[in-house]
Amino acid sequence: MKKIPFTKPYIDDKIVSKVVNTLNSGWLTTGPVVNELENLLCSTFNIKKSLCLNSWTSAAETVLKWFGVKENDEVIVPVITYSATANIVLHCNARVIMIDVNDNMNINVNKIKDLITENTKVIIPVDIGGVPCDYDSIYNLISSYEVKKLFKPSNEIQNKLGRILILSDAAHSLGSIYSDNFSCNFADLTVFSFHAVKNITSAEGGAICFNLPLPFDNNEIYNYFKLYTLHGQTKTAFDKYNSSKYNYWDYDIICAGYKYNMPDILASIALEQIKQFDKLMIIRKNIYKRYYNNLKKYKNIVFILDYNLINNSSCHLFCIRVNNIDIKKRDEILNKMFALNISMNVHFKPLPLLTLYKNLNYNITNYPKALSIYNNVMSLPLYYELSYEDVDYICENLIKTIESVGN
Repeated sequence: MKKIPFTKPYIDDKIVSKVVNTLNSGWLTTGPVVNELENLLCSTFNIKKSLCLNSWTSAAETVLKWFGVKENDEVIVPVITYSATANIVLHCNARVIMIDVNDNMNINVNKIKDLITENTKVIIPVDIGGVPCDYDSIYNLISSYEVKKLFKPSNEIQNKLGRILILSDAAHSLGSIYSDNFSCNFADLTVFSFHAVKNITSAEGGAICFNLPLPFDNNEIYNYFKLYTLHGQTKTAFDKYNSSKYNYWDYDIICAGYKYNMPDILASIALEQIKQFDKLMIIRKNIYKRYYNNLKKYKNIVFILDYNLINNSSCHLFCIRVNNIDIKKRDEILNKMFALNISMNVHFKPLPLLTLYKNLNYNITNYPKALSIYNNVMSLPLYYELSYEDVDYICENLIKTIESVGN
């Protein structure tokens, strides 16, 4: 019986060669390869400025701390997301305000307005599975007179922006398209993930995309973030190593920053993958379409992403819902597929079902759409080396398994 994992990173000879070259260069931590990766992200996805760090979490939390999110502040997040989206708010001692979702599992913009208060500082929309959120509606909301007058800045940066900050959780959506442009160009700041399961990976890593409006200087803020994420140090190890000046070793610490930098050895992986981005996306979309065409004839399967939107999505996840089953039957399907050596997953368990958030008195009954989706949603294997024969095999067994549990 063949074994099909849920996901698998794309590693070819070019990637291996780049990693080996970096190892042989004698420079493993942050240096020229990270710089090359940042520049390639900007040129490939029309980004003004990008900063690569060691995780999505580090990058997004840095944004919140820069904006001055603190105790008694509120940050709005969708109730379906990975825990990191909400955990970073707790790290700032602020309050997580959860919003129910739409059928596509993205944040329901229509429900945001009633939960905005004078304490609301940030909204974090999440592009679940690679489907961009409705950024136009979000910006229309926060730019309205009624909402802007509620905003109470508590520092110079917040006063300069004069409204709620939009921080896009684009952990799933590198390369997604929104309004004829890459979706990373719409929020004030967008954060990618390069975790091992993502379409583009550096094993662990993330990147901040800077898109702040005037009077902000995105280059200036990039420089500050770069310093802040290396303990506030004014000169990197690579700068010192390559300096020809006297006192080349000297540096200063100007703030109590953090150690969030990405090393060159990891950047080497993502760099070579992004160079092949167009080819890799075609492969992924074709796999997605193969799934869709195999399963569309089965009336009880509901697709989270419409077929006509596939080309605008990064197709990070292939999520489906199965009508007329409950969570017990959903789990039975997953376990039976696992027994067939086909690994599947669920994205995501809604935040109020997690012990941490239960203990903070969040109640899943306040989010009926999220609960309804969670009861019968599942994610199918999706990775670049998945063959059409594998897809056919998965679909054939999935349909048999669904029928076997009494759908």
